[in-house]
Amino acid sequence: MLNIVLFGPPGVGKGTQAALMVQHYGFKHLSTGDMLRNEIKNETPLGKEVKQLIESGFLVSDGIVIALIKEQIAAYKDAKGFIFDGFPRTTVQAESLDKMLEAQGTKIHVMITLDVAQEIIIERLQKRAVIEGRSDDADLEIIRNRFENYEKQTKPVMAYYSAQGKYHIAKCSDTPESTFAVVEKIIASHV
Repeated sequence: MLNIVLFGPPGVGKGTQAALMVQHYGFKHLSTGDMLRNEIKNETPLGKEVKQLIESGFLVSDGIVIALIKEQIAAYKDAKGFIFDGFPRTTVQAESLDKMLEAQGTKIHVMITLDVAQEIIIERLQKRAVIEGRSDDADLEIIRNRFENYEKQTKPVMAYYSAQGKYHIAKCSDTPESTFAVVEKIIASHV
């Protein structure tokens, strides 16, 4: 089993790279945003709680997210590995994730940060806004705030995994396939 934290700012291509990793390696993609939206859509007790929190302007607690991840890991015990997308975003979350995984008899093996020039990401987000109708991706001020929050929150997480010898940067290329070639090299060094 190989567990990977896939990192990068919004619009960097995490979803695209995760899909390629799932296809190529058979990993299970755990996007915390997708999992939470699915709980809300299915109107589960957790989904109702999450919806109420979000509608009230609160963040979903780390405990809820960790419990959801734990549930997914238990449901896919035979997975070849997990790709953690959107979590952890803080050092406290990384520590909580590590403790939960250790209790499950596994760990994070590698953190891969996708690195693309900010102006390219802004272009991608604005295209996504048109294609998917996402107003948050159309507003340049919102995008810049997301970059700022990403920088503030992730630097310590990068240092956390770097101290464990697990941190790698994947300089992204023009195409998803050429970026995936870089990601594959990083994964190969941990298999």
